[in-house]
Amino acid sequence: MKKWSIIVIISLIITGCEKAIDFTLENSDPKLVVEATIENGQAPIVVLSQSLNYFSTIDPQLLASSFVHNADVSVSNGLQTHKLKEYTYVVSNDYKIYYYSIDSSNLASAFVGEIKQQYSLRIAYQSKEYTATTTIPGVTKRVDSLWWKQAPANNDTNLVVAVVRVTDPPGFGDYARYFTKRNSEPFYPPMTSAFDDLVIDGTTYELQVDPGINKNIERTEEEHFFNKGDTVTFKLCNVDKTTFDFWRTMEYSYSSIGNPFATPVKVLSNISNGALGYFGGYAAQYHTLIIPR
Repeated sequence: MKKWSIIVIISLIITGCEKAIDFTLENSDPKLVVEATIENGQAPIVVLSQSLNYFSTIDPQLLASSFVHNADVSVSNGLQTHKLKEYTYVVSNDYKIYYYSIDSSNLASAFVGEIKQQYSLRIAYQSKEYTATTTIPGVTKRVDSLWWKQAPANNDTNLVVAVVRVTDPPGFGDYARYFTKRNSEPFYPPMTSAFDDLVIDGTTYELQVDPGINKNIERTEEEHFFNKGDTVTFKLCNVDKTTFDFWRTMEYSYSSIGNPFATPVKVLSNISNGALGYFGGYAAQYHTLIIPR
């Protein structure tokens, strides 16, 4: 009895020392969010928006209002500087997205991305200037073959997995990101799309190709599989280290949302002046796989 009395008394003392702490999170000032890319053979594309508060209720109207209009955006390849023009893309009757790209009325200074070329980005908005640089690296990773096989341990015989065999050249520093396109869908990255060569440097290896994911729709248990009858386009891109670092940290942050035991991670941006996002160069190669029914 004495033992249990001591335990009860200690418990009461400990709980009596607890203090409820209430605090109110303040809304932070919105920051500029930049998603800018340039790919070999393609025009630069820049999407600008304002960051949203953590507790904002996301809906199409709020997203539409977050786009940044009338910014002064230019891209340079070191020889030419081209001022980009804002365009509107209609997604549906209720939703539009806005982006900046080559000004079709001023093609004299326009250019597309080239392998092994460095580019700089300049954005002037609300009396602030933001800059970033990126490089489209050489195409160093080589896709040797792409094939399919039956999905393992699955009763649905219509499901298959895609497998790619890739050769990585000797020497560390080959960073890559990949996307897939299923039939007429857009290109989407998988949950983990960015890789380095610390483990596979100088080797030929096989990798299961997960289908790209549209993060705006609910995920299913079949997200790792393709279907018989699909036409799959595999897009493998060499990227520079800053682009790799952004997506490595971004995807880790995305996958750990809601996990109280996950290690906090800072998403690494290469945009100056406190802006969020990145400017990335992509050296892309494409391979198509037709899966028979």
